[in-house]
Amino acid sequence: MKKFPRDNHSGSAIIAHIILAAVSLVFNGFGVYLTIHANIGAGPWDVLNLGLSKSLGILYGTASVAVSFTILGIDILLKEPIGISMFIDAVVVGKAVDYFNWIHAVPRCSSLLTGIPIMLLGLTIMAYTQYTYMIASLGCGPRDTLLVGLAKRMKLLPIGAVSIGLLSIATLIGWMLGGPVGIGTLICAFCTGPIMQLAFSTVRFDATHIHHQRLQDSFRVFFSRHPAMP
Repeated sequence: MKKFPRDNHSGSAIIAHIILAAVSLVFNGFGVYLTIHANIGAGPWDVLNLGLSKSLGILYGTASVAVSFTILGIDILLKEPIGISMFIDAVVVGKAVDYFNWIHAVPRCSSLLTGIPIMLLGLTIMAYTQYTYMIASLGCGPRDTLLVGLAKRMKLLPIGAVSIGLLSIATLIGWMLGGPVGIGTLICAFCTGPIMQLAFSTVRFDATHIHHQRLQDSFRVFFSRHPAMP
């Protein structure tokens, strides 16, 4: 596996990586947008976001930001490591989806014949942008952090079981609020991981090699008179 060291020991480096993360998440939002416009059922978290959007009469992005910051708050309560990119993730992805909705980037699919390929394309875009987002080394997404935090506290359960439970809860609540559940929901639930692993393997990337900088360490670099040493 190639290693992608990211030197976040200077303010300029952190700013460059913030830009990398933000741009990656805009394109990640386009991938999410495609999975929604596949119109065959949304991914588990998007079922929740769309259900909230429908029931409260708010934009998808607004619902997504609310859910993301709620999860981020839980991550903080669980004392999990928090990085700058987590806040960027919480805002950018949902609002990027709103933007692509606003410009009508692609038409909504009307059949499985077109919906499934668009769904898989969206998941592939999300996988590669997850890679470029992660190599910024400024933190994982709020949902991934929550999954890890819960898995550490539920030691009798494998992380896969914790993930299924978390996704099931999100889907159930979203469905009760009117979110779209269908074959696309199952495709997202069971294909996201394998597609991401395949994408990572094509760029020879191992996520376990990334050391994410915590928020307090990033602030320490910004407010230090001298660059931090590795």
